[in-house]
Amino acid sequence: MAKIAFIGAGSFGFTRNLVRDILTFDAFKDATIALMDIDDTRLDYITRAVEKIVKAGNYGAKVISTKNRVEALKDADGVLCTILSGDVDVWRYDIEIPKEYGVDINVGDTRGPSGIFRTLRTIPVMLEICKDIEQYCPNAVFLNYTNPMAMLCRAMQSRFPKLKITGLCHSVQGTAEMLARWIGAPYDAITYTCAGINHQAFYLDFLWNGKDAYPLIKEAVKKPEIYNEELVRNEMFLLLDYYPTESSGHNSEYNAWFRKRPDLIEKFCIHGTGWNPGAYAYILDEFSSRKNTWQKEIEDWLNNPEVNLGRGHEYAASIFNAIFGDKTPFKFNGNVLNYGLIDNLPQGACVEVPVLASPHGLEAIRVGKLPDQLAALIHTSSICEELAVEGALSGDPRKVYQAIAFDPLTSAVLGIREIQEMTGKMFTQNKDYLPQFSGFDLG
Repeated sequence: MAKIAFIGAGSFGFTRNLVRDILTFDAFKDATIALMDIDDTRLDYITRAVEKIVKAGNYGAKVISTKNRVEALKDADGVLCTILSGDVDVWRYDIEIPKEYGVDINVGDTRGPSGIFRTLRTIPVMLEICKDIEQYCPNAVFLNYTNPMAMLCRAMQSRFPKLKITGLCHSVQGTAEMLARWIGAPYDAITYTCAGINHQAFYLDFLWNGKDAYPLIKEAVKKPEIYNEELVRNEMFLLLDYYPTESSGHNSEYNAWFRKRPDLIEKFCIHGTGWNPGAYAYILDEFSSRKNTWQKEIEDWLNNPEVNLGRGHEYAASIFNAIFGDKTPFKFNGNVLNYGLIDNLPQGACVEVPVLASPHGLEAIRVGKLPDQLAALIHTSSICEELAVEGALSGDPRKVYQAIAFDPLTSAVLGIREIQEMTGKMFTQNKDYLPQFSGFDLG
């Protein structure tokens, strides 16, 4: 029987849906599902939820509930990570301090000053998880869902090269589904090649029954209702000729074009009709508003006699199935180190490319050279990530300062000394969560 461990299992939505997906495969119907979280309340809720799914599906799965990470990981075949290092009262300052200096952030979980400080807090925890995997389940497949995806995967994969690690993000398949809807194509008739870095990847081709569908997308974007659905991303597409993954709100943070002036924010980041057009502190407000309601939402789900047992569109279960289930190969987009995969992005950096999962493990697929206009945009973000990870691993605050100084949005808004002051203030705010730094002298 397979054993699959969830670290940070209290991430209720993710864990519940991933368990549901895993149990739809015949190879995993009697698997051991090990749920680990440090929060008693969240662990209790997710344990009850998983047991409800197991009962509803009449599965033979065994559920382990523990606060002991080693107990969850011991002899695991697969590991899923959905942790969040620090509650909203910790990471809210990643967004609020930059705002004091005029850097307006929508989500702040990926890159830029907010994403970088989330990385600094989270890398030590992720490396400890990897140490435990190396000791207690060295052959396990480790799938990470925690952001900032690229920087965390870069740190883990470089420090633990023998482990089978990749990072997953649903923005690739989610955006492909959106584009298929726009052109009236059934999703199962769509194929594509998508590559770049996490949250800043592009569809290098997008095919409907093997034929180029980009002309149809260009026509669709001319329709006001479609243009207004993703204002930022549609503007990027009209400039760059290739469509980006992730929401308009996310993408508005990763370049210098949309958030550097109030009038641009008003025009492109407020009134879109998509799920996240880009208002300031969108995710912070969502988390804050749910702080007193999330338990009721979970209780309502637990008390609902109906249980959806259908398989969703996340990759994790199919990856596990390909490697240690029924061994059916599965291709997906994953986050891996760039060794000969994308020619014009930094070698050794974390990139998001097609990956083949099979009994042989995880095999990244070479993409080659990105179009120059895409490389120009992505390369800057990738270099900033490299600097930030190097700073996190070495405890060098100047690398962190330099990474933030080259961030496209930050540098579009602030001068060097303002960036230095802002970075220093963020270090001071986070001092209790940065054990890898002996001091915060930015020079």
